[in-house]
Amino acid sequence: MPELSQVTPGQWLACSAAVVGLLGALHLLYTFHGTRLRPRDTHLERQMAVVSPEISRRTTMWESWIGFNASHSMGALLFALLYGWFGLAQPEFFFKSPYLIVVGFLMLAGYVLVAKRYWFRVPLGGLVIALALYCWAVFSAWLA
Repeated sequence: MPELSQVTPGQWLACSAAVVGLLGALHLLYTFHGTRLRPRDTHLERQMAVVSPEISRRTTMWESWIGFNASHSMGALLFALLYGWFGLAQPEFFFKSPYLIVVGFLMLAGYVLVAKRYWFRVPLGGLVIALALYCWAVFSAWLA
Protein backbone atom coordinates (compact mmCIF):
# COMPACT_ATOMS: atom_id res chain seq x y z
CA MET A 1 0.00 0.00 0.00
CA PRO A 2 1.48 3.38 -0.98
CA GLU A 3 2.23 6.03 1.59
CA LEU A 4 0.01 9.10 1.53
CA SER A 5 2.86 11.13 0.04
CA GLN A 6 2.90 8.75 -2.93
CA VAL A 7 -0.79 9.22 -3.78
CA THR A 8 -1.08 11.31 -6.94
CA PRO A 9 -3.46 14.25 -7.36
CA GLY A 10 -5.41 12.17 -9.88
CA GLN A 11 -5.83 9.40 -7.33
CA TRP A 12 -7.08 11.92 -4.74
CA LEU A 13 -9.57 13.15 -7.33
CA ALA A 14 -10.70 9.57 -7.97
CA CYS A 15 -11.16 9.05 -4.22
CA SER A 16 -13.37 12.12 -4.08
CA ALA A 17 -15.40 10.79 -6.99
CA ALA A 18 -15.66 7.36 -5.36
CA VAL A 19 -17.25 8.86 -2.25
CA VAL A 20 -19.86 10.65 -4.39
CA GLY A 21 -20.38 7.48 -6.42
CA LEU A 22 -20.97 5.39 -3.31
CA LEU A 23 -23.52 7.90 -2.01
CA GLY A 24 -25.24 8.01 -5.42
CA ALA A 25 -25.34 4.22 -5.75
CA LEU A 26 -26.77 3.78 -2.25
CA HIS A 27 -29.35 6.47 -2.92
CA LEU A 28 -30.39 4.78 -6.17
CA LEU A 29 -30.67 1.43 -4.39
CA TYR A 30 -32.76 2.96 -1.60
CA THR A 31 -34.98 4.70 -4.17
CA PHE A 32 -36.18 1.40 -5.61
CA HIS A 33 -35.63 -1.09 -2.76
CA GLY A 34 -36.58 -1.05 0.89
CA THR A 35 -38.26 1.60 2.98
CA ARG A 36 -35.47 4.06 3.74
CA LEU A 37 -36.84 6.75 1.40
CA ARG A 38 -40.49 6.13 2.19
CA PRO A 39 -42.42 8.32 4.63
CA ARG A 40 -42.84 6.92 8.14
CA ASP A 41 -46.49 7.93 7.87
CA THR A 42 -48.13 5.42 5.49
CA HIS A 43 -51.12 7.75 5.12
CA LEU A 44 -48.82 10.40 3.64
CA GLU A 45 -47.47 7.91 1.09
CA ARG A 46 -51.03 6.97 0.07
CA GLN A 47 -51.89 10.66 -0.32
CA MET A 48 -48.78 11.26 -2.40
CA ALA A 49 -49.85 8.38 -4.66
CA VAL A 50 -53.17 10.05 -5.55
CA VAL A 51 -52.36 13.78 -5.53
CA SER A 52 -50.85 15.43 -8.59
CA PRO A 53 -48.58 18.47 -8.55
CA GLU A 54 -49.82 21.76 -9.98
CA ILE A 55 -47.51 21.44 -12.97
CA SER A 56 -49.25 18.32 -14.38
CA ARG A 57 -52.14 16.00 -13.68
CA ARG A 58 -50.36 13.23 -15.61
CA THR A 59 -48.21 12.25 -12.63
CA THR A 60 -48.53 11.99 -8.87
CA MET A 61 -46.42 13.39 -6.08
CA TRP A 62 -45.27 9.83 -5.33
CA GLU A 63 -44.15 9.20 -8.92
CA SER A 64 -42.43 12.59 -8.89
CA TRP A 65 -40.72 11.68 -5.59
CA ILE A 66 -39.35 8.46 -7.07
CA GLY A 67 -38.29 10.22 -10.27
CA PHE A 68 -36.55 13.06 -8.42
CA ASN A 69 -34.68 10.60 -6.21
CA ALA A 70 -33.64 8.44 -9.18
CA SER A 71 -32.44 11.39 -11.27
CA HIS A 72 -30.63 12.85 -8.25
CA SER A 73 -28.79 9.55 -7.84
CA MET A 74 -27.95 9.45 -11.52
CA GLY A 75 -26.43 12.94 -11.29
CA ALA A 76 -24.16 11.85 -8.45
CA LEU A 77 -23.18 8.73 -10.37
CA LEU A 78 -22.42 10.78 -13.50
CA PHE A 79 -20.20 13.10 -11.45
CA ALA A 80 -18.41 10.08 -9.98
CA LEU A 81 -17.88 8.38 -13.33
CA LEU A 82 -16.61 11.50 -15.09
CA TYR A 83 -14.38 12.88 -12.35
CA GLY A 84 -13.12 9.42 -11.41
CA TRP A 85 -12.18 8.88 -15.05
CA PHE A 86 -10.46 12.27 -15.21
CA GLY A 87 -8.51 11.42 -12.08
CA LEU A 88 -7.35 8.00 -13.23
CA ALA A 89 -7.18 8.26 -17.03
CA GLN A 90 -6.75 11.95 -17.85
CA PRO A 91 -5.28 13.77 -14.83
CA GLU A 92 -3.02 16.01 -16.93
CA PHE A 93 -5.98 17.18 -18.99
CA PHE A 94 -8.17 17.72 -15.92
CA PHE A 95 -5.66 19.68 -13.85
CA LYS A 96 -4.93 21.99 -16.80
CA SER A 97 -8.61 22.85 -17.20
CA PRO A 98 -9.82 25.65 -14.92
CA TYR A 99 -13.32 25.07 -16.30
CA LEU A 100 -13.47 21.41 -15.18
CA ILE A 101 -11.90 22.24 -11.83
CA VAL A 102 -14.41 25.02 -11.11
CA VAL A 103 -17.42 22.99 -12.32
CA GLY A 104 -16.45 20.07 -10.09
CA PHE A 105 -15.86 22.34 -7.11
CA LEU A 106 -19.17 24.15 -7.58
CA MET A 107 -21.03 20.85 -7.93
CA LEU A 108 -19.57 19.45 -4.72
CA ALA A 109 -19.93 22.72 -2.82
CA GLY A 110 -23.55 22.92 -4.00
CA TYR A 111 -24.21 19.37 -2.80
CA VAL A 112 -22.67 20.24 0.58
CA LEU A 113 -24.86 23.33 0.95
CA VAL A 114 -28.01 21.42 -0.01
CA ALA A 115 -27.08 18.56 2.32
CA LYS A 116 -26.47 20.97 5.20
CA ARG A 117 -29.84 22.65 4.70
CA TYR A 118 -32.12 19.78 3.65
CA TRP A 119 -30.57 16.37 4.29
CA PHE A 120 -29.11 14.49 7.23
CA ARG A 121 -25.66 13.74 8.65
CA VAL A 122 -24.52 10.78 6.55
CA PRO A 123 -24.71 12.43 3.12
CA LEU A 124 -23.44 15.72 4.57
CA GLY A 125 -20.42 13.99 6.10
CA GLY A 126 -19.69 12.04 2.93
CA LEU A 127 -19.95 15.14 0.78
CA VAL A 128 -17.71 17.17 3.07
CA ILE A 129 -15.12 14.38 2.79
CA ALA A 130 -15.54 14.32 -1.01
CA LEU A 131 -15.12 18.11 -1.19
CA ALA A 132 -12.03 18.00 1.03
CA LEU A 133 -10.48 15.24 -1.11
CA TYR A 134 -11.31 17.22 -4.25
CA CYS A 135 -9.71 20.39 -2.87
CA TRP A 136 -6.66 18.42 -1.76
CA ALA A 137 -6.35 16.89 -5.24
CA VAL A 138 -6.39 20.33 -6.88
CA PHE A 139 -4.07 21.86 -4.28
CA SER A 140 -1.56 19.01 -4.47
CA ALA A 141 -1.59 19.24 -8.30
CA TRP A 142 -0.74 22.92 -8.06
CA LEU A 143 2.12 22.11 -5.66
CA ALA A 144 3.59 19.51 -7.99
